Amino acid sequence: MALLLLGGVVLLGAFVQWLTGMGFALVSVPALVIILGPADGVTFANCAAGVVCLLGLARGWRYVRLRAMIPLVLAAACTAPLGAWFARVLPAPILLITMGTLVTLTAVLLLSGLRIRSLRGLPGALTAGATGGFMNTAAGLGGPPVSLYAVNAGWTIREFVPNALFYGATVNLFSLLTRGIPPLTSLQWLTTAAALPLGATLGALLTPRIPNPTARTLVLLLATTGGLLTTAKGLSAL
Repeated sequence: MALLLLGGVVLLGAFVQWLTGMGFALVSVPALVIILGPADGVTFANCAAGVVCLLGLARGWRYVRLRAMIPLVLAAACTAPLGAWFARVLPAPILLITMGTLVTLTAVLLLSGLRIRSLRGLPGALTAGATGGFMNTAAGLGGPPVSLYAVNAGWTIREFVPNALFYGATVNLFSLLTRGIPPLTSLQWLTTAAALPLGATLGALLTPRIPNPTARTLVLLLATTGGLLTTAKGLSAL
């Protein structure tokens, strides 16, 4: 049962990541930390999300704005080790509460369409990149700060998706370098290897048929639900 659940979570995460350029962690981390535990769940999310981002980049790398992404990526590299330390020192229930709260808050912020004047230009890029690097390594949630930056920078969806995939691939590599590869069984890795491309394929097929605002809203509603469930699990374990 747990194996089927793992495959379903990975498939859903890959699907929404391909569909919207973000969302793997928001949708999957709450379930993964319940299935695999806080530490392995986040590390596995880093690994799987990185692979999905690379798959997406295979078709959209020409649209990556490298000059705009350099400050984001460099800032993330500086804060990724701090996120790994943070995840190691917190007790499991507190980590669950922290991750659930982060998922819920970031999903609500993105749903609200919040605009922050300070998240513009070079200072905004450095702030978003550093926050994303820390959050990705600590809780698998590197995408939301970059999404907020993109909204405030006025990026179109066409600009955002390939750049979000580039950032995701890079920041998840930083996370794996600081946290290592999760110790999954061979069967769990095989299930993941089957679910990732299947989810990405479904996302590629349905992208032209689902309006982006609709897809984005559904992803964020799922993320909010998952975040609340994770917080509740952490509170019950105290």
